[in-house]
Amino acid sequence: MASKKGNRIVIKLRSTESSHTYTTMKNRKNDPSRLELRRYDPTLRRHVTYRESK
Repeated sequence: MASKKGNRIVIKLRSTESSHTYTTMKNRKNDPSRLELRRYDPTLRRHVTYRESK
C-alpha cells in the first residue's frame, strides 16, 4: 500500500558562512515560508544562521 503524502517534508539547512548543512523536517502547513535558524557550525566552531535551501 502507498502511504498518503503528509504535510511534513525533509529540508536542508545550509550555513550562511560556510558549506556545512543540516537536514531536518518541517510542517508545510505551519511554516510555508523558508525556515531560518541559528545553529552550531562545527567547521567555524560557533553559532551562525542557517537558511532553508532547495
